[in-house]
Amino acid sequence: MKDFSKTWVSSRSPRKQRKYRRNAPLNIKKKMLSVHLSKELRQAYKTRNVLVRKGDLVLITRGKFKGQEGKIDKVYTKQLRVTVDGIKAVTKKGNKVPFKLRPSALIIKELNLTDTKRTAKIGSYGKTR
Repeated sequence: MKDFSKTWVSSRSPRKQRKYRRNAPLNIKKKMLSVHLSKELRQAYKTRNVLVRKGDLVLITRGKFKGQEGKIDKVYTKQLRVTVDGIKAVTKKGNKVPFKLRPSALIIKELNLTDTKRTAKIGSYGKTR
């Protein structure tokens, strides 16, 4: 962990930015998994982004799967990636494997509110701001 420094503020160097993200501890990497909300959800909850969770309905905004929607299948905190149900890449052998997407390429269209802790936290956003 000696490669990570909490006092790092920012750098223009892409090399240092990648190093910060790669060597960050899991509690900081989790915060990097936030995804923008759609305009309707943004007005309803008075917040711009939320941490992504399994079961959220998302729209892909960048890449070869742009415009497709699906539910979050799995969240990879260490890799800072998520997989979306139904989004598969074809390997050279012809196998279909889940395609890992960056959270920055997604927009949440519908939240998974089955967890009471998440419901309380998201509901408090509108009250505090």
